[in-house]
Amino acid sequence: MGIHYNQGFDLLDYVDNKEDFELNDGYIKVLAKPGLGVEINEEKLREAQKIGHDWSNPIWRNEDSSIAEW
Repeated sequence: MGIHYNQGFDLLDYVDNKEDFELNDGYIKVLAKPGLGVEINEEKLREAQKIGHDWSNPIWRNEDSSIAEW
């Protein structure tokens, strides 16, 4: 969540209960709502599905041009 290359397609862009995903000491509290505890904004998700995405894994390189993975 909040990864810079997911802007516009991040998990929190499609949920209505964003406050339930606040990090506390590096953790998300157990979601208390029924099912998975996620309230999805289905209208926004349908609109995004029409657009699709052009995402690919970013390639980072070290100074010597070798690939620097996460």
